[in-house]
Formats: sequence, C-alpha cells, structure tokens
Amino acid sequence: MTFDHAKKLLIAQLNPEPLGTEKIPLTKAYSRILSEDVITKVNIPPFDRSTVDGFAVRADDTYEAEENKPTALSIIGTINVGESPRIEIRKNQTVEIVTGAPIPIGADAVVMVENTQKQEFSLLIYRAVTHDENIMKKGTDLAKGEKVLKTGQLLGAPEIGVLAAIGMDYVNVFKIPVVSVISTGAEITKPGKDLAPGKIYDINAYSLSTAVKESGGKSICLGVIPDNEAALEAALKDALVSSDIIITSGGVSVGPRDYTPKIVNSLGKPGVIISGIAVKPGKPTTVAFIGKKPIFSLPGHPTSALLIFYLLVRPVIQSLAGNKIISEKTVDANLTTRLFSAKGRKTFVTVSLSRDKNQKIIAVPIQTGASGAITTLSKADGFIEIPANQQFLDSNEQVTVTLLTSKKV
Repeated sequence: MTFDHAKKLLIAQLNPEPLGTEKIPLTKAYSRILSEDVITKVNIPPFDRSTVDGFAVRADDTYEAEENKPTALSIIGTINVGESPRIEIRKNQTVEIVTGAPIPIGADAVVMVENTQKQEFSLLIYRAVTHDENIMKKGTDLAKGEKVLKTGQLLGAPEIGVLAAIGMDYVNVFKIPVVSVISTGAEITKPGKDLAPGKIYDINAYSLSTAVKESGGKSICLGVIPDNEAALEAALKDALVSSDIIITSGGVSVGPRDYTPKIVNSLGKPGVIISGIAVKPGKPTTVAFIGKKPIFSLPGHPTSALLIFYLLVRPVIQSLAGNKIISEKTVDANLTTRLFSAKGRKTFVTVSLSRDKNQKIIAVPIQTGASGAITTLSKADGFIEIPANQQFLDSNEQVTVTLLTSKKV
C-alpha cells in the first residue's frame, strides 16, 4: 500500500492516546511529560524581600539625602535570611538587612549598603530611595492560584526548579511506553563477541533502542533471536506481556527464513494490517496489532530500519508518552545531483547539507541505494521525498529537506 495509506491505517487502528499517568518524586521527573496543569498554592516569594544588602527604611525619610548632605537615621537592629522580623520601623529609623531577608513592618524601601556610612548607632544615607526600591514584593514572581506549568510540558531543569519553588516534591506525569526491541537473523552477532566468518554485528538493537529513548520511550533490548520460529514466537509472546510496543528488525522480506510476518499474524487479532509499503527504502515493513499493542517489523538493513522508525514508529511512541507531536523541522535547499525515484514507490533520499560560495544551502545525496550502510544516517542531516508518481528531481532543483533528530543546518 502507499505510505500515506499506511500512516492513516496505523492511526485509525491505534487511535494513539497517552497510556495513563503516575505520580513520581521530583528527583525522578527529569525529561518526563506533565499530565496536568500545575497551579501554585503559594506566593513566590512568600513575603516581601530585599534584593540587595543594605538597610530597610521608610522611603520618605530619605528624600532629602544627598551626596554632600547625608540623612542620618537610627539603627535599631539587623535582619538575616530565614528570620521572621519582629522589628517595626518607625520614623527616622532603619534596620540592617541582607539580600533575601524579609522586609520588616514599617519599611517600604531598601538603601544599598554602597550608598551609606555606618556609624556606632546611626546610619548616614547619601542617596534617596523611592517606595518599593530594591524590594521584591510578595507574589511578584508567582502569585497564589497562578498556572505555572501546562499539561504536556517536558520537565527540564527550569521546570523542575519551578516545581521545587512552589513546594512540590511529587508530580503527576504521563507513563512512559515500554518498547521491546528484537533483532532477528542467523548472521547477527552481539557486539563484544568475536566475529565469525559470514557474521555481522547487531546494529539495529542498539540504534533502535536509542531511538526509542530519544522519542520518549523506555527500551527493553531482548537481544538477537536466530532464524528459529519457536524461539521468535516465544520472544514475541514474552514481549507482549512486558511491553506496550514491539519492534523487530529483519525476517520480513521474501527469503525462505523470513517468517516474522507469519508468526506475528498468528499471535492474536487483528494481526497484520500492513504488509509491505510502496517506499524506498523500507518496502517490506510490516505492522501488526495484537489487541491494542502494535508490532512494527522493520527491514534488517540498518538505514532502512532507522528511517522507517523515524517516519512511522516515533510518532506513535510520542503520542503514547503524552508528548505533543511537533512537525519536523524542514529547510529548503538546492540539489547538487539529479535523483531518480524507485518506480511506483515514494523514495526517501538522505542528504547532507552545506553552503555554496553564495551561502545558499545545498543538499548533497549521501547514497542512492546502499540501505545496509549504517553510516548513511550518521552522515545525514536530513532526507528528501520523491513522490511515487514523479520520475526524478533535477540538479539545482529546490527541494524540502526534513531534518533528522538533533541535526542542525
């Protein structure tokens, strides 16, 4: 089926909604997605506080202060941070105060220490201040009842700091989808072992597991399953119990040992809903559902598998994680080479981006068919699409490049 039809069928079957919510400690909330609006129950700051080291005063008492004619006030005490002031300032009185300390009753401004001269029991002020000068008023940062964070926000260091500031030690977030990743094939060897003749190291388990994490999911790498129907069926059944999504790679083409679709289809209803997509690379991609759990069976070629992951799987993980799907970033560029499409299939071509002597962005195709080369995507800044009904894109033609994760122009 066409790529667009496959996407619509996938969304219709899944109807992707967040998996649910959970309450977790603030210390474990980094990179999680808020599942509710956060309303502060306190004012921040919770009291009027000094923003400088100096002396709390009544502003009216300083209006005649000048550099050559200072005003003298009586010092009646000191206020430090963490103290609840019991001092009340009256006319022509002052209290020494440090940054962050609460403003005492009667004071309405703070004179910076640089503009004063402290004597034994009095203070000389050489510069007048206005009402509320050098004071941060109660609730001016966050007011009680104010919405401070919204549902769907990603929690990073600033957001977690806000939650701590309003006294929250637990926060409600969306659950993380658990994704099992399985590699298949008799030729696949786990990295770290000696590579026997005819064998290759397992790339997909590691690249796809990492892509799952980048998309907001939790990956469970179930390792390599050899070309054995019973072993693959057992692994898939275990994965259905322990995970929300399953990704397999390899075993989906037309070879004598490519029996992944058959096994997946036997696990439950509705079974396989997508069997082959008119795209290049990634034509043999298969998608099945066992109940509400999707199984994405991707090609064994690393570049094909990772590209199809970006196009089909990542949006599903993001939706289940409560992460708002943001349109991929794109840039316009001029092609350096004529590119031909695969007849009857939407073709994705990876490109690197650079600038010509006139500082215009140019797109340089990285390869034209070596889908097994994992270095293709490591070198790529993005990809372009050639519609199935278009024969080619011409040299110097302007194209739209969809940028890959973490790639910058």
